[in-house]
Amino acid sequence: MKDKILKILGRNARLSNAQIAERLDISEQEVSETIANLENDGIIKGYKTLINEDYLSEKKVKAMIYIKINPEKDKGFDHIASRLSKFPEVVSLYLVSGEFDLILEIHEKTLKDVGVFISSKLATIDGVVSTDTHFILKKYKELGTLLTKEEKYERLKVTP
Repeated sequence: MKDKILKILGRNARLSNAQIAERLDISEQEVSETIANLENDGIIKGYKTLINEDYLSEKKVKAMIYIKINPEKDKGFDHIASRLSKFPEVVSLYLVSGEFDLILEIHEKTLKDVGVFISSKLATIDGVVSTDTHFILKKYKELGTLLTKEEKYERLKVTP
């Protein structure tokens, strides 16, 4: 039942416990207790609103930074990742396979601020070998949700 509740909350966390209970044909109390347990166990980490940032008055520069690191002996990747995740600029951080080891997403006010973060904070960490920065120009889809309006295709009428 936990997985079904998590799936429903993942699609729409604004549903009430009563609405979830109705969809799963269980009691509202069972939903409430299950969600409380999931929160207490750290399975549910929080609730967020997905916002189309094109409509915000304050614009941010968003960058994905690909990082190569030398993992520390007896600490692996986790120690460096833990240090990086403490920076307030860091929105997301992933351990990945491939040419790079970590992918970090940051949001800053200006391009200069991104550069300062990379040169003064990121590059100074022992174990960081190199970085490759890519700027996010536009988001089309996030967390399974389209952020752009789909253009309606209308076929032109052919007349003689």
